[in-house]
This record gives sequence, C-alpha cells and structure tokens, in this order.
Amino acid sequence: MSHGISDDQVAGELKKMTAFIRQEALEKAKEIEIKADEEFAIEKSKLVRQETSSIDTTYEKKFKQASMSQQITRSTLANKTRIKVLSARQELLDELFEKARDQLAGFAEDKSNYTGICKNLILEGCYALNEKKVAVRARKQDYEVVKKAIGDAKKEYKENTKEEISIELDEKNPHPQESSGGVSIVGTGGKVDINNTLDERLRLLETDALPMVRASLFGKNQNRKFYD
Repeated sequence: MSHGISDDQVAGELKKMTAFIRQEALEKAKEIEIKADEEFAIEKSKLVRQETSSIDTTYEKKFKQASMSQQITRSTLANKTRIKVLSARQELLDELFEKARDQLAGFAEDKSNYTGICKNLILEGCYALNEKKVAVRARKQDYEVVKKAIGDAKKEYKENTKEEISIELDEKNPHPQESSGGVSIVGTGGKVDINNTLDERLRLLETDALPMVRASLFGKNQNRKFYD
C-alpha cells in the first residue's frame, strides 16, 4: 500500500530546490559581475587610450606650434641683426668714401703732384681714343696746371707710341668750379668724352672696388660663392 509524500518531505524538496536556484542565481550574478568588470576594464582601457592619444596629439600640436614660433622668432631676430650689421657696415663705407670725397679737393693744392695726376689722366684718355687730335676739358682754376700736363702728356705719348698727337685745352667748356678736379678727354669731333675727373674716378672706385674694400674692412663673406 503506497503512501503520499509527507509535508516534511515536500518542505525538504522545496528547500533543496530553493537552495539550487539560489546557488544558480549567485553563480549567474557572479558571472555577470565578472563579465561586467571585464567590459568595464576594456572600456576604461579604451577611454584611457583615447584620452592619452588626444593628450599626445594636443601636446604634439602645441609643441610644433611652439617650435614654429621659436623658429620664426629666431629668424626674425637673425634678420634684424643682419640688417643692423649691414646698415652699420654701409654707413661706415659711406663715411669712408665721403671722407675720400672731401680729400679730393686737396689734390689740386700740391701743384707738382697734381700736374702728374692730370698728365696720367690725359694719357689714359689718349690711349683709349687712339686719335691724332683730342681736346681736354678742366676747371678754369686748373688751366695752368693742365697746360703743363698736356705738354708732358704729348711728349710721353710720342715716346711710347712713336706718333705725334695734338692735344688742345678746350677753354670754351670748362668743368664746374666746385668740382674736385681732374680732366675729361674729348675725341671724334666732340662725340666721345672720356670722363677722367676725380669725382668720376672716385665714383667708379666706389662701384668697382667696393667688394675689395668691404673684404678688407670686414673680411670675406663665407656665404658668397661668386664675385664680380
């Protein structure tokens, strides 16, 4: 004869089932918690990497900007310094040639030396023109000296070329009285004029000898490869 399940047995079974379900729930909750922690760690690591990358990018950008700004500042300062140096050098050269210009007038005071200078300037023009007849122009106050220089030039020209040359003083077209002296030699019927005045020679010196003068005063420019 079978007997039904007693209340104690039912309570025992329920207790077992409850314990099983509770254990399953705890394990599932633990599993969910572990997974959540893993996902959180992954997401956190991702966020950290993104923020780190963002910080690195921002820093790199700012560093490049700072470097560029520093380069521009250095370049600007270097250019300003270079301009100041060049300006100071040019002022010195201008002063040098200005002093030379002031001293030109004194050349005519030493008649003997000035006669020799004028003779050489006349000869230079005669050789360049290579003509039988030329005219010489000068300042009125130099006519006496220039006439003597013309005589000396004619003699030396003949000795060097074995040819006669006619050199006349053109008193109708004198050089300005305020000029520094020297002569100009005119040939081909007045069409060719060789300017051998002292003012012109100094001007040519400023142009032609300037690189040499600059090198003598300041040294050679290491960045310059070619010279005129």
